[in-house]
Amino acid sequence: MMESQIIFGIDVSSKSSTVCVVNDRIKQGESFRISNDSFGYQKLYEQLNQYLITPLVVFEATGVYSLSLQAFLEDYHIKYLKLNPLKAKKLMDNNLRHNKTDKVDAYRLALIQFNAPQKLRDPQPREYHELQNASRYYEELTRSIVTTKNQLHRNLQSTFPQIEEILSHPSGRIYWALVSLFPHAGYVLEKNETQVTQMLNSISGIGQQRARYLTTRLYAFAREAYPYDSKDSIIVRAIQRNISNLFSLQQERDYVINYMEKLAKAVNARALSIYLSIPGVARI
Repeated sequence: MMESQIIFGIDVSSKSSTVCVVNDRIKQGESFRISNDSFGYQKLYEQLNQYLITPLVVFEATGVYSLSLQAFLEDYHIKYLKLNPLKAKKLMDNNLRHNKTDKVDAYRLALIQFNAPQKLRDPQPREYHELQNASRYYEELTRSIVTTKNQLHRNLQSTFPQIEEILSHPSGRIYWALVSLFPHAGYVLEKNETQVTQMLNSISGIGQQRARYLTTRLYAFAREAYPYDSKDSIIVRAIQRNISNLFSLQQERDYVINYMEKLAKAVNARALSIYLSIPGVARI
């Protein structure tokens, strides 16, 4: 037997939602509309409180649009069933009499739970959602880093393409710092070897011996280069901007990795497994 015979079916859209109240499969009055904000949820709360039996709310997961409603229901400890849209359509097709063109609306959402009761689950901790937020942000940062690396590669082709061979991989903080100092072959040739070595020594992670080795390679590459753009070109500024963006993006991504690690550890083993499944962050 169902825990509640009063069901509020809610059809969520971007700005507002349609609410249909069903009692023992019988629609109670006309459906009404609420705005997806605190004022609309106050109206919904007042309607929910009109019944002696605690109603159950049924709605479809509509991406970001249904998150506000879900937050309200959880904050006020109102039981709800959130259905995946594909599952809701399948349940309607298998359990409700309807035409093929009928959509899953507020009324049918309520009827689904009467005709094919679904097990209610406890709300997931908000930390799960926050972990998903962090994961999406991490992926955005990763895409931005890839895009900026491609821009840097393209810009260097007209000023100092040979510098991409200075290290085993043309990427990472040491490489970016090096390119920032010498974005154009002319920046190397206008200085003597002692000056170049001193500049390289200023980069964290480069010792005296390695600085001398890199100085020799830089001079060889600079003499080999035949840049199309001059060292006063706006392209040099674009390269330095690329480098600045890469440092900033990498720093932010490192912060997000640490944030996800702490968040995953604080929740439980399942959250930790979600964290570990994200490419590039499995460090624990």
